[in-house]
Amino acid sequence: MFATYRPILSLLRGTAFLLAASGLHGLLLPLRGQFEGFSTTALGLMGTAWAMGFVAGCLLAPRIVRRAGHVRAFGTFASAGAIIALLTGLIIDEYAWIVLRACTGFVMAGAFMIIESWLNEKATNENRGTVFGLYMMVTYASIMGGQMIVAGGDVGSASLFMITGIFFCLSLIPTAVSTQSTPQPLQNVELDLKGLYSNSPVSAVGCVLIGIANGAWGTLGAVYGARIGISTAQIALMMSLVVIAGAAMQMPAGRISDRTDRRYVLAAAGIGAALFGLAIFLFKPHSGAPVLVLTAAYGAFAYTLYSIAVAHANDHAPAEEFVKVSGGLLLLYGFGTMIGPMLAAALMGWLRPESLFLATAIAHLALAGYTLLRIRQRAPVPIEDRDAFKTLPAERSITPQSLTLDPRQKDETED
Repeated sequence: MFATYRPILSLLRGTAFLLAASGLHGLLLPLRGQFEGFSTTALGLMGTAWAMGFVAGCLLAPRIVRRAGHVRAFGTFASAGAIIALLTGLIIDEYAWIVLRACTGFVMAGAFMIIESWLNEKATNENRGTVFGLYMMVTYASIMGGQMIVAGGDVGSASLFMITGIFFCLSLIPTAVSTQSTPQPLQNVELDLKGLYSNSPVSAVGCVLIGIANGAWGTLGAVYGARIGISTAQIALMMSLVVIAGAAMQMPAGRISDRTDRRYVLAAAGIGAALFGLAIFLFKPHSGAPVLVLTAAYGAFAYTLYSIAVAHANDHAPAEEFVKVSGGLLLLYGFGTMIGPMLAAALMGWLRPESLFLATAIAHLALAGYTLLRIRQRAPVPIEDRDAFKTLPAERSITPQSLTLDPRQKDETED
């Protein structure tokens, strides 16, 4: 059994270091920016810039890989990530960080797409589901591991930036020394807005709104924690617990959506996320335990939404359109993550730190309202005609290329 998965172990090791670097750097920057007195608007712009770079990378990286090859392109992206991480430690300036954050988003998209296409090439029809599951486990564990490193370091020093650079370099080694053959060229990513909306208005609009909420939290969650006065260790734990709770809730929510109209589950999860967000906004908890409990509950609902929205869209899509539809929805989600940080930053600057959750609640209530409205206008897909629910990481670690790794894609194309 071990021999079966040996071809992908080096790729997963590289993935682990890459995601640890991403998780560490993504949490370190807002905390250091808060420490340096950067404005809330600038901190929000960093999240917007990252999302813009990531979407641009999804669209342009396939051309770079076709020209340079997978190994050289991945080496370029990983080394560029290390350089950017070290530059953010050397140049403590909010405007420079906004530009560098956009560059980070671009190189991360390219690196993720290469790893995901490589895993897809090495997976067989018999072990594709296991490979997809392993990739999900590595994704969540590595992001959380990188975030928790912040708890043991000094945000005010350059050491954590250096560790981020080391992790980027370590991600390069497993693929650089691997003797495995390189995969086929990356697929181009296309965005058909009219087709996506015609296929599923709820999923198309929903992915933008989910991106707004998740982009706001992912960018400014650490700033919220710092401004209400909880410790750096508690902030790191808070950010990780949101991811853990979302991952744990995906499967139960997905199984329920397999047995009923997915739109009811989507609306209910949106209302649940909005209620916990409003509870934080109204009651303003400032001590560690209440904040951790409420934010984890928020994450349990908020981070189930993307997978359910994609599953609903795939219920309506022809089998041969699976990758196109899912990839298009991911780009819509990316556009939402450009908007969310700026909306949340404006509210936090105008009101108070808890206004971050007012921004997410607005997006989640809009999602629930639109979904309930659409239920009256379109009948659900019969249960027997639906695809089984599959979990998807709605974190900053999935690209359209990873959708070819999903077991549903191979199963459907073979029917």
